[in-house]
Amino acid sequence: MTNFNRIIFIKQSGILATAFAWPFNFNSFIENKGMNDSKQFDVVIIGGSYAGLATAMALGRALRNVLVIDNRKPCNRQTPHSHNFLTQDGKTPKEISTLAKQQVLAYDTITFFDGIATKGLKTRSGFEIHTETGDKFLATKLVFATGIKDVMPEIVRFSECWGISVLHCPYCHGYEVKNEITGILGNGEYGFEFSKLISNWTKELTLFTNGDSTLTSEQKSELEKHSIEIVEKEIKELEHLNGQLKNIIFKDGSKQIVKAIYTRLPFEQNCAIIEQLGCELTEDGYIKIDAFQKTTTRDVCACGDNTTRMRSVANAVAMGTLTGMTVNKELVDERF
Repeated sequence: MTNFNRIIFIKQSGILATAFAWPFNFNSFIENKGMNDSKQFDVVIIGGSYAGLATAMALGRALRNVLVIDNRKPCNRQTPHSHNFLTQDGKTPKEISTLAKQQVLAYDTITFFDGIATKGLKTRSGFEIHTETGDKFLATKLVFATGIKDVMPEIVRFSECWGISVLHCPYCHGYEVKNEITGILGNGEYGFEFSKLISNWTKELTLFTNGDSTLTSEQKSELEKHSIEIVEKEIKELEHLNGQLKNIIFKDGSKQIVKAIYTRLPFEQNCAIIEQLGCELTEDGYIKIDAFQKTTTRDVCACGDNTTRMRSVANAVAMGTLTGMTVNKELVDERF
């Protein structure tokens, strides 16, 4: 899309007013019209959650022959409800993705493959994608909608609460735990800034640094002025019932009541093919993209949580839709 202005692109694609907006066995190559015998596709999308489904829908409506490879393990699968997404507020992640997939399957040029993509090769005409079962697929264009893999801290039972009462985003979950006894698991600049933000939702707030504080004296003073307690004891485990927090248990044996914790976890990219094909990552570890979702590798786009800290269903859908239109525009330009 050389010298093609983003605003012009959005206007021509008809989305200027648009806000931010479980896949199967190879032998049953699913609910649509059957397997592409040549295994050759215009686009292969790796990842079939919200961003991948939105990309597929945009491309299906553009009459493109698309394969979606998905392992049915979205990163929010443990989250009980999704919020801040118009028309879907309060639905479970599975409800939203199941309906989305049904709607995507209405377009008969879209096929799903249940599995994991393990290897990617650049070919003269595009890409060859290999799966763990030994299947191979060819594509002119490639899209990564693979999400990220959260790296859990060494706190017992932390993972059982992640996405339920240990949270990453107040805009996704803050309303449901408003005015509750809440903790921030963080330190330094991040712990200070996140404490400021969450104080909008509750006044019963504690910053748990899980060891010696790295806050500045000014930051400590500011938090104390707003009655935000700072606890530097190391955390051993979380006490919970079905993922709902009850207490933090410290290594010294003491405990403290808490009903919700916010934190930001380190993460890894889910798919090794991203780096196999030379796609650059940002300093924070996200896939580096431009304003049209293009990666640094020609003919490869990426969208969703693997590209941004703004981790929400609405944003993933918006990015996926833009990605589909970007890829289709490239195909049009190349074949015109």
